[in-house]
Amino acid sequence: MELDKELIQLRIDVIERDLAEINKIVEEGYENFKTNFRNELASKQALLESIEACIDISNHIIATQGFRRPTDYKDVFVILEENGFLERNLSGKLQEMAKFRNLLVHRYAEMDKERLFRIMKADIDDIKVFVEKILRYMSIG
Repeated sequence: MELDKELIQLRIDVIERDLAEINKIVEEGYENFKTNFRNELASKQALLESIEACIDISNHIIATQGFRRPTDYKDVFVILEENGFLERNLSGKLQEMAKFRNLLVHRYAEMDKERLFRIMKADIDDIKVFVEKILRYMSIG
């Protein structure tokens, strides 16, 4: 199987669009965020799509490289770490994002707004670093 750069680029486009929206919401501040239900919904969806896109990209790389099959969403980042594609620190952060994805999907009613805002403010940079790695990989792969 060959690397499908168009498939990956489409996912990166989704990530970049979603992260730009998250940045706008963060710039408006927490006080506005906590009282604006539309921003909360938009944030959850943008984070979910971004994380899903990272997982999709990772699964595609795993398949094209013939790496072992992942056991769950977290494991896709473990596999990329095992094969030298991700450093341990970034892999660990992306694994936490995969766990957060499960919270967004399955326990959305229990979502703490402060935690959501903190993740939007501090942790989306990890997704940006992942995208940079993917773009470098595509330019040499």
